[in-house]
Amino acid sequence: MADGQGAMENFVTVVPEKEIAGLMGAADAFDAVEATFAAMAKRTAYNFPVIREAIGHADALYGFKSGFDRESLALGLKSGGYWPGNEAKGLTNHQSTVILFDADTGRVKALVGGNLLTALRTAAASAVSIKHLARKDAKVLGMIGAGHQSAFQMRAAVAQRDFEKVVGWNYHPEMLSRLEDTAKELGLPFEAVSLEEMGAQSDVIISITSSFAPSLLDAHVKPGTHIACMGTDTKGKQEVEASLLKRATVFTDEVAQSVTIGEAQHAIAEGLIAETDIIEIGAVINGAHPGRGSDEEITLFDGTGVGLQDLAVAAKVVELARDKGVAQSIPF
Repeated sequence: MADGQGAMENFVTVVPEKEIAGLMGAADAFDAVEATFAAMAKRTAYNFPVIREAIGHADALYGFKSGFDRESLALGLKSGGYWPGNEAKGLTNHQSTVILFDADTGRVKALVGGNLLTALRTAAASAVSIKHLARKDAKVLGMIGAGHQSAFQMRAAVAQRDFEKVVGWNYHPEMLSRLEDTAKELGLPFEAVSLEEMGAQSDVIISITSSFAPSLLDAHVKPGTHIACMGTDTKGKQEVEASLLKRATVFTDEVAQSVTIGEAQHAIAEGLIAETDIIEIGAVINGAHPGRGSDEEITLFDGTGVGLQDLAVAAKVVELARDKGVAQSIPF
């Protein structure tokens, strides 16, 4: 007896980081994230306030994202952050772990490696926005940023439209080989371009940087473009010029985060848009909002990253691990 009161012993499912790649693919991540956004818009799932702090050691940022989905009963948190010195140690700078709890009892249910899952769920979010908001005839994919996450973003995006070409820009041009290699892997030609040319050519633009100053300007973007801003998740970060949000129809994963730590924080602060102008992507998924209104409309998705995304992909990977017999089960 686990607690001396007749309760059955609790077992925790452990899915180590090294097993994630063999279990979770882009398609499963997409389905989990799309369902999560839909549940959020129906108010059957909600995120708790984010905690994110500089800890004063190893120059690290550390925090928690958590929430609860009453439909799937996903309850838990992702804990982790950014350790900039990890690369020199042969480790990934972003480190995270997801902990799932039993919604009926509160007992810990699973412990899941969160590094690859974070990359997959972030890419899935922009892909969901492309599915529901980009023009059907989109042919050129633009990529701003060439860090680790960019390859995941590109792979997820090309599953949503029949792209014929990828163009890319990065603050450090020497890193563009990652985009070129990924495009080649996907059978697409790649061209390194200026930001002006990026806007002139691209039908869809994904920005995935950690910038605190805008790269993409309002003047760069042509009518009909869909933009997914996926890097702004902290107060002060900014990837695109604030006036672009005034010209665009703005969608997001969660409005509360969009206006405080997302791309919309700057347009809100400058009085260019109001909080009520921002639309939840889940409303489009559910059919409560029509999404894109015309081929000339600019749509922008402010992907701030929510805890429920992490819980959804972690719950799915636990299910897959059990089905394939690679989950570890330990008494707890």
